[in-house]
Amino acid sequence: MLPSPLGDLTVARDERGLVGVWYPEHRGGVPADLGARDDDAFADVAAQLAEYFAGRRTAFDLPLAPRGDAFDQRVWAALREIPYGATRSYGQLARALGGPGHAQAVGAANGRNPLSVVVPCHRVVAADGTLTGYAGGLWRKRFLLSLEEPDADAGGRLF
Repeated sequence: MLPSPLGDLTVARDERGLVGVWYPEHRGGVPADLGARDDDAFADVAAQLAEYFAGRRTAFDLPLAPRGDAFDQRVWAALREIPYGATRSYGQLARALGGPGHAQAVGAANGRNPLSVVVPCHRVVAADGTLTGYAGGLWRKRFLLSLEEPDADAGGRLF
């Protein structure tokens, strides 16, 4: 478990990289067979998360090994392309992946993202900009988006 402003995070990695980062009360729960969970094995993850939550890191530089099918992997790769402080809609992601009618499938894959915070699924919003679904709860999504919000925009905050 790694402490964070969003609660203690459960983290796991295998020989290829970070497998998951989960919140307490994570929707769907934490998978059972995860690989290493020894807190001492996560000094790099803890340091980068601490920098992110302190506003000193805008991207993570960790080896990642999330488990999912080919479509999930494509969606999770697209999530990593959303810039810090920006959002995209499910439809925009679907179009970028070549399937403009697949917004629901993109949303489902987004919901299966096992690397909360590190793979920024919190940056995906509804087409009208409202906050929808988040495995850690909407209050965590709101916190993360507020953390990433540029200072100049703080007065015109939408969420």
